[in-house]
Amino acid sequence: MKPHEIERRQAQPQHAEIVIQLEPELFWFRGHFAIQPLLPGVAQLDWAMHYATTLLAPEHRFHSIQSVKFQAPLLPDNVVTLVLDWHEEKQQLAFSYHRHEGEARHLCSSGKIRLCR
Repeated sequence: MKPHEIERRQAQPQHAEIVIQLEPELFWFRGHFAIQPLLPGVAQLDWAMHYATTLLAPEHRFHSIQSVKFQAPLLPDNVVTLVLDWHEEKQQLAFSYHRHEGEARHLCSSGKIRLCR
């Protein structure tokens, strides 16, 4: 199940930004966790791959995770921006999730995924 997309920007073929509303009803929040639901890392990776292979590297698929860092939780009702950068020469996707707080954006997670054909 994909998130509610508010806006999509792609000024360059190798760069995209997707603004997402994390609705509390999302499948991913169920049971993760009872006291304070948060968006699991596997969902963040799934969404990064979905948008990357849809918008930036359509003939590619997952090869391996090169790095991933989770710095702050993504919670129900958060508005976040997923930033994707495709580096074809390295066959590498860089991604980051930024939580909106008013006019500010705070980095919550980031990583690099190697893709292959």
